[in-house]
Amino acid sequence: MKLHEYQSKAVFAESGVPIPRGGVASTASEAKSIAQELGGRVVVKAQVLVGGRGKAGGVRLANSPLEAEDLATQILGMRIKGLPVSKVLVDEAVEPVAEIYLGVTNDRMMGCPVMIASSEGGIDIEEVARSDPEKIVRVYIDPLLGLQEFQARYLASAIELPRNHWREFIKICLGLFNAYKKTDSTLAEINPLVITQDEKLLALDGKIVLDDNGLFRHPELVEMRNIDEEAPAEREARIYSLSYVKLEGEIGCMVNGAGLAMATMDLTKLAGGEPANFLDIGGGASAEKVAVGLRIILSDPNVKVVLVNVFGGITRCDEVARGILSAIESEKPEVPMVTRLVGTNEAEGRRLLADADMITASSLKEAARIAVEKSKEVGKK
Repeated sequence: MKLHEYQSKAVFAESGVPIPRGGVASTASEAKSIAQELGGRVVVKAQVLVGGRGKAGGVRLANSPLEAEDLATQILGMRIKGLPVSKVLVDEAVEPVAEIYLGVTNDRMMGCPVMIASSEGGIDIEEVARSDPEKIVRVYIDPLLGLQEFQARYLASAIELPRNHWREFIKICLGLFNAYKKTDSTLAEINPLVITQDEKLLALDGKIVLDDNGLFRHPELVEMRNIDEEAPAEREARIYSLSYVKLEGEIGCMVNGAGLAMATMDLTKLAGGEPANFLDIGGGASAEKVAVGLRIILSDPNVKVVLVNVFGGITRCDEVARGILSAIESEKPEVPMVTRLVGTNEAEGRRLLADADMITASSLKEAARIAVEKSKEVGKK
């Protein structure tokens, strides 16, 4: 789950990270009122959960309350990467002297959090990593001890931050890590952290990505979810506790188990195809869950073939087969479906599918090969 910029910065402020004065508006008149309170010169920012707001015209500078009202009118009527803008953040305008990147995330290979800093703030850190990797500095954080002051001091030195800002920078690093830890985040990022003309540090933008598995501990954060900006397929998957991520390929994959899902995607690519999604129906999935998963996959217009790969342990193969047949009955898909069922009640599951003239395979390798072949056949039509 992602938080909006205004939500992320509010969380940062609770941990002592300095943020600009500002407010959130749902109407142009509200934006005008906020601009008047801030002194007139403000930045009006679209609040959508995608990147590229600036390039799309969703971040604009206003020199007066009337101009802020006019810009808010324009921005509130926009769609950025398909998402409607329903709120704008109106922040006091700041003239930065320098921009810094500062973020903390999980390093799965090291098995601990890592704090990342760069003197090249204001642009995507991925772009800095490609063009100037030597300008990215990392410190690995012991999960039990937390971020230490000497580590933050090292970051300040490594990015050549002027020494008169070190004390405040260390405070911000500690605050950012505290915000990351207390919200069970997978990412807490300030980009940019700016040095202002009056020699202060300010978090000009903020981003937090929460670990969905930790949300049961944070009902106050769950209430911040903006379901209007979720893709319908992702929203339905969440309702039924399915793990779904849309990709750009043409072969829809429905699998039980995250590891098996990754293996299925790998073998699909090895066979020459591209997965259209990651979809894990989980252990013990009922026929209803299977039907919902299939419906989600079929809602993607790019899908040319559906590949179902189920290892029946907790999940029974006959239940999966019934779910598939139920979804076919209701959705009436026009794309081929290839199914591989192995495990508990697999004979019964295969019989049900065979009676319905479904394409089945005895191994994952064979299923991936058939799925890729079928996708090419569909592509030629």
